[in-house]
Formats: sequence, C-alpha cells, structure tokens
Amino acid sequence: MTHHWGYLGATAAAMLFGISSTFNKIALASVPPLLIAGMIYFIGGILLLAIRASPLNERILKLLATPTQTEERITGNDYRVLAFIILCGSILAPILQLYGLNQSTAVNTSLLLNAEVLFTVIIALAFWKERGSVKDYLAICVILAGVVLLTTNGQLQNLSFDGIVGNLLIVGACLFWGIDNNLSKKLSRKRDLLLVTGLKCLIGGAALLFMAFVINGSFYFPLNALPYILSVGALSIGLSILLFTFALREIGAMRAGAVYSLSALFGAVLAFLVLGEPFSFIQLLAGLMMIIGVFLLYRR
Repeated sequence: MTHHWGYLGATAAAMLFGISSTFNKIALASVPPLLIAGMIYFIGGILLLAIRASPLNERILKLLATPTQTEERITGNDYRVLAFIILCGSILAPILQLYGLNQSTAVNTSLLLNAEVLFTVIIALAFWKERGSVKDYLAICVILAGVVLLTTNGQLQNLSFDGIVGNLLIVGACLFWGIDNNLSKKLSRKRDLLLVTGLKCLIGGAALLFMAFVINGSFYFPLNALPYILSVGALSIGLSILLFTFALREIGAMRAGAVYSLSALFGAVLAFLVLGEPFSFIQLLAGLMMIIGVFLLYRR
C-alpha cells in the first residue's frame, strides 16, 4: 500500500458520510434524533460484523492489509482503548451534538461542527507528534477556510452569541470526535479492521438505542423512514468508518481528518440535487478551495 490509497480511502469515506446529512434530514421529519443515531450506528455494526463472518472477510482484510504496519493480535489494552473510543465518538459526541443543535442557530451549528477537523489536527500534532511541511499546513488552512464558507454560505455576519450553552455542547462534541479520530489511529494498525470498527458501531449504537428507549418509551417509527436509516447506517456509518480507519493507518490522523471534511461538500451537493436546497456561488468557490487544499495535501 502507498499513501495514494490512504487519500482514496479518506475521500471515499467522506463521500459516503456526506450522504447522511440529506437522508437523515428526511428521516428526522418522523423519527426522534436519538433513535436515528442509535439505529444507524447499530445497523453499521451489524453490517461490518456480518461481513466479518462471511467469506468476504479474508478478501477485504487482504485488500486493506499493510504487512509492515499491521498487527495480528488484539490485546486487552486494545479493547480498553476501543471502549474509550466508543464512549467518546459513538456515545458522548452524538448526544452533545443533538442537544447542542436544539440550543444553537443553524449558522452557528454549521460553523462550530467544523471544529472536529481542527481538534483532530491539533491532537495529532500534540500527542501523536505528526508533522508536515509548510505546504501541508497551508493546505489544511485552505480546506478549513473552504469548509467554513461552504457550511455557513459566507453568512458569518449572522453568527450569534445567544445560546452559548448549545454552542459549547457542539464544540464539546467535536472535541470528543477529535479524540475518537486520534485514538482510532492506534487501532487502525490492527489487521482485523472489521472487528474493531464493527464493535465500535454496534456497542455505541446499542447504548444510544437504550437511551432513546428510556427517553421516548418505544422504538416506534414509520416504515417509510427505514430505507433512509438503513442507507445511512450501512454506507455513512459502517463502510465510511471502516474506510476512514484504514485512511488513519495510511496517512495519519492529521491528513485523514482534513480530507474527511470533504463530506460537507458532498453533503451540500447531494442536498442540492435531492432536496432542492440552494447551492450558491460562494459555496461553489468554497468547494473548489477544499478540492485545491486536498490536492496540495496529496501532492506533499
């Protein structure tokens, strides 16, 4: 494997995750947010573990294997790290995000969610000692500027300091996702990525479903929302997390996190095509900035 496959994996993961914003928006019309979060993670976990139990398992592991970097054995310490990853990225972060969304404005939310990329990069620099050239850092800044303009449509004048609690909850969610991304780099060295990512999704989803049942009292939802939930769970959570974990192994948390921000661009384009949401000239320029930034990062 070369770093080319790492960038391809991160881009594919971003594309698959970009689907979630549109499909989740459709499902949210009739399904409580916490129930959706639990179902999509649980479905993603079932898919990954089902693939692991199938004849496809060995083929996929051989495809993703990097002989000089992978480790066959999963130790007790690895499972403890996995438990902390599940707590941070599959339980705490989604809960903080959901409650933060209800207490913040749309523009604030769009801007603050980009903090995940920033936290991922900072933690990678501080704790994993990942380093890059000046061109790498410039490329990451271009990507961040592009994603801010894309998600806010340049309406930074509409930012508000009202709902400070909601804003802090969203930033907290991004911090936990940044921790998740960096800790997942440690487990990305394991050869059995299907087991690692499958358990992460399944256990996190089960915990969220339990909370949803306690709060809502049932798992009821209309069947017309099921195709969207299944699609997000299988593609945007299951396969996306698998590919992103592979990218962490190949190109590191700093670069993988930056490339993964392309999900905002894919999500905006799909929302324009499917939901008819506006896609302005400013957002088009922002998307081009992000693509240029990823290209500069790739050409390091």
